[in-house]
Order: sequence, then structure tokens, then C-alpha cells
Amino acid sequence: MGNAGEEFDGSMETKRILVVDDEGILRMLIMDTLEFEGYAVEEAEDGEEGFERIANEPYDLIILDYMMPHLTGMEVLEKIQPLQLEVPIIMLTAKAQQQDRDMAHQFGAKYFMPKPFSPSELVALVNEILNG
Repeated sequence: MGNAGEEFDGSMETKRILVVDDEGILRMLIMDTLEFEGYAVEEAEDGEEGFERIANEPYDLIILDYMMPHLTGMEVLEKIQPLQLEVPIIMLTAKAQQQDRDMAHQFGAKYFMPKPFSPSELVALVNEILNG
């Protein structure tokens, strides 16, 4: 019989999360918070880098900022739609207009987190999505 660490590692796969946000401080806060919860978290500094990672690597969850330079979160959603990925997406947004939410929802963002938000709110949503 192995120790508790071995049993845990064998029974639960670490979930991979990609955080795409151009705000470095917010990105680091999200990463640190979710890593503390036991998730494997990777980052992208803008929409272009985010799209490249999404197109080439499997993730269990994507956290995507709405407003970014180069490619906005909405443009990333449009570009990944043809890939038909089955990955949940949380859209971070300071834009609370319903038409923006509806359009993002059409392109695959099923969850929204308004900015500003507390780390505990984000953790609760991530846990709900990934762990039921």
C-alpha cells in the first residue's frame, strides 16, 4: 500500500486550465489562486498567444478576458469555433451588456465572471464547472 500522496495522484487527474488575460497582475492572481487549489494553470498574455495554445494543447477549462489587444476574447472565440472543442470557457468581462454576453455565449462562452471579482468567487465557479 502506497502513501497518501501516491493514492491521491493515482486516483485524480490534475485539471489543466489556461488563463488568457493581458493584465499581468490579474493573470498572476488567478494562476496563484487556482494553483493553490491543485489545478495545473498555464498562461497567455494576449488573444493571439491564447489562440495558439488553445489550438495546439488540450485544456479542461479556459479563462478568457473579453478586452485584450491583438485579438479580443470574442475574436478568440470566433477563431476556435471551427475547432469544435468541448472545453468550458469562462469569459472575464467588465462589459456587462447583455448583447455582448449573448454573442459570447453563441460562440461558446457558457460562463461569465464580471470584473472585478473575488478569488473565492472564481474558485467556486471553477470547482463547480470542473468537479460538478
